[in-house]
Amino acid sequence: MDSMIEIVRKALGRPQPLETAPVPPVIPDAVARLVGKDVNLVDHFVQSAMDAKFQVARVSAGEIGEHLVEFLRVNQCKTVGIPTSELLDRLGVEKVIQDSGVAVVRWGESTLDAAYDLDCCVTDVYAAVAETGSLVIKPTAGHGRALSLVPPIYIAIVEAASIVPDLIDLLEMIAAAPRVPNVTLITGPSKTADIEGVLVTGVHGPGLVQIYLLTP
Repeated sequence: MDSMIEIVRKALGRPQPLETAPVPPVIPDAVARLVGKDVNLVDHFVQSAMDAKFQVARVSAGEIGEHLVEFLRVNQCKTVGIPTSELLDRLGVEKVIQDSGVAVVRWGESTLDAAYDLDCCVTDVYAAVAETGSLVIKPTAGHGRALSLVPPIYIAIVEAASIVPDLIDLLEMIAAAPRVPNVTLITGPSKTADIEGVLVTGVHGPGLVQIYLLTP
């Protein structure tokens, strides 16, 4: 490694290491950010998410239960996984799903292998990005990554307050948060074009992603 660095130094005309590190230029927000401060974040997120081929519905907290039950019925989901979540508990998601006759499996009471037998999963999100329409998942002991990545159908419940303008804001939020070892960004259903260049949806993850955006 030292010899490689020495070769680079010579190529740059620097026989000795720099005494002080160069200061990166300041990039104006107007150049670095694609979402302005005057943009309606909810509307922008909805449009970006739809462009990414998510299904998006704006619902109130009081309506979320009936929307979930109808969605699960239409898509013939019999087993649903959910994480440990204050938001889902507050909305009564587990009870409303169980009352509809669908089995609910909590992540903390299951295994990774069992996630492959789920028809669907319902989770909250750590954040949502208006710039790209991305959903951001922060894995924890009670919210495993497999919930949003393995079952063929994924439902995300998003609060408007969790929407950030762009990836710069997301990274700043992550940097300021304690103990966030990694996050998962989801931008649309699972897709691949590895075989003969033909785009196929849902090969190695959810082929259908439904977002329910909570609005007043």
